[in-house]
Amino acid sequence: MDGIQAPVEPRTLSGVLDELTRRGFAEHFRVDSDGRLRGLDHGGMFEASQVSIPECHRFEGVSDPDDMSILCAIETDSGLRGTLVDAFGVYSDPVVGAFLHDVPAAKA
Repeated sequence: MDGIQAPVEPRTLSGVLDELTRRGFAEHFRVDSDGRLRGLDHGGMFEASQVSIPECHRFEGVSDPDDMSILCAIETDSGLRGTLVDAFGVYSDPVVGAFLHDVPAAKA
């Protein structure tokens, strides 16, 4: 079937999370109320200056515009790699947003 392409499946949050985990981003992170990143599996607390974000993915709900999220791959100065998930838009956590805003821009 020349010229016919298979339909592209939309990327899902769980699918990209699985892909990142396979690539070594296995830690689960959250931002505490004090604005520091906490490793939930292996521990550790990190300031925004101690992490980098090599990639982020934004997802929009297919049937519900309120179902939006963002997934960030995070690398810490200590070598710990993992992911941070937050809502996107109106339901996002302002503490997470402030932390992400304070992470230094990636060096080209």
